[in-house]
Amino acid sequence: MTMHIEHPALTTTGKRKGKQKWASAEHKRQSEKLDRDWHDLQKKWGVDAEARKRTRALKAKPYSAPVNPRVAELRKFDSVDSGHKGAVTIKQTPHYTGTKIVGIGTMHKSNAVPIFSDQEAKDISSMRR
Repeated sequence: MTMHIEHPALTTTGKRKGKQKWASAEHKRQSEKLDRDWHDLQKKWGVDAEARKRTRALKAKPYSAPVNPRVAELRKFDSVDSGHKGAVTIKQTPHYTGTKIVGIGTMHKSNAVPIFSDQEAKDISSMRR
């Protein structure tokens, strides 16, 4: 099913609420008056909500995930002494040393193809796209 067939309530977009609309001007005045009264009451008692949130956040300990001692113990690996002393060399790049393959040709869409004879090389080069 595609998203355009689904019910609008199932969407993850468009969930922002717009401007609050009031049933009447009287309701709006009442709501604003209640908000002002609440803020005045908080000021009267010396309670500033934002300051409380800030101080509470600053006093809190930073979160650290609990560590399972068994898992921490398993993560410790001891070094193995193989007895070999000295520097480790870099692995050499492999090169073809046989005589069967003449070269590598490119066929359709950069597809690498092994070429075994001169005739095959001519055939691949004369192929159309």
